[in-house]
Amino acid sequence: MNDTYNAYLNTTEIPGTGSGILSGIRVSIKDNISTKDIETTCASKILKGYIPPYDAHAVTLLKAAGAVIAGKTNMDEFGMGSTTENSAFGPTLNPRDTTRVPGGSSGGSAAAIAGGLVPMALGSDTGGSIRCPAAWCGIVGLKPSYGRVSRFGLIAYANSFEQIGPLAANVRDTAKLFSVIAGHDKKDSTSVNKPYDGNVVPDICGKTIGIPKEYFGEGVDADVEAQVRLAINKLEELGAKTTEVSLPSMKYALPAYYVTCTCEASSNLDRFDGVRFGPEPEMNLPWHDAYTKVREAGFGAEVKRRILLGTFALTAGYYGKYYVKAQHARQLIAKDFAAALQTCDLLAGPTMPNVAPKIGELTADPLQMYLADILTVPANIAGIPAISIPCGTAHGMPVGLQLMGRMFGEETILNAALAYEEAV
Repeated sequence: MNDTYNAYLNTTEIPGTGSGILSGIRVSIKDNISTKDIETTCASKILKGYIPPYDAHAVTLLKAAGAVIAGKTNMDEFGMGSTTENSAFGPTLNPRDTTRVPGGSSGGSAAAIAGGLVPMALGSDTGGSIRCPAAWCGIVGLKPSYGRVSRFGLIAYANSFEQIGPLAANVRDTAKLFSVIAGHDKKDSTSVNKPYDGNVVPDICGKTIGIPKEYFGEGVDADVEAQVRLAINKLEELGAKTTEVSLPSMKYALPAYYVTCTCEASSNLDRFDGVRFGPEPEMNLPWHDAYTKVREAGFGAEVKRRILLGTFALTAGYYGKYYVKAQHARQLIAKDFAAALQTCDLLAGPTMPNVAPKIGELTADPLQMYLADILTVPANIAGIPAISIPCGTAHGMPVGLQLMGRMFGEETILNAALAYEEAV
């Protein structure tokens, strides 16, 4: 494999067996999804050398469908980032312009597809980590409804948000991969019995599309907005009706998301202490010193920042001020989406407010990196499905159209996405 984009952390391949619907198809796996006998690091030095003794449920299903497991892809460390620059093993480059980032945190998976190395890959989406790199690399990425795909074997960062999902070069391949991994898993108590039959058909005629005005507000690049408006016009030409809707609680989305996900990160990453996971501590040191030394050397700057922020928000005296307030805001946002989707079949807007930035442009200012997630985190907060599909270019780079649907309404957004894809 000629990986000139640093899309992979491990290129080990496991041949496919059987005659399932993915027979002989090479599928790459994001490096936070457990793969038996293949190193799984979450792009972190603290997990260097860790080899899981079992497969994630999604990987088990891929193997049963005959897929070739084609390596582990690069990512932001533990999924914390929007550019795939926060990897302990170097940044991934965007195949559309190698001076730019591919998006994150599933940037390696997206770059592998956009660079023609594999036709399909698995990613995970906590606040846009599938849709962001799909938009910036010009491919398709689906974040499923919360619970529709088992999270068993996904190394948790913020488990109340994250989902495993498919990325592919086109909508039909995305639907095919999703049909393999969707469904109930008794090993994940949050999974639901909602399989998907993979029968995707172009269907948008007569559907009502809500256009949230907040998705075209301050911070959205004018050329990106123009491309997305053109895509919505095309959906209207295909027979869809559009109506403007409002999601007034969306202004709380970013603070609610970052307070909640950093709190969950501070808890979920507690296990990486050199005893349960991570390099062995120096046992001649006092326990606190040994523990500190392992984590200081093993975690990157962004991971440390989020652990500290989450730990602070959970401390006595601040828990109600931050975490509880964030959960109230989360409920308001979910209610806004539910209300809008009572009268609309789906919602449409840009996936990202800008095109892929240059390498180093966002990492210098973490706040700007967090703000880039403004259009993707609401779907994670509401738990609803969302897909990003290519809809032209701005400033010479791909632009993503985001379609969001009702809870467990993946069929509707996949059919709408296919109708658009086949019409342009």
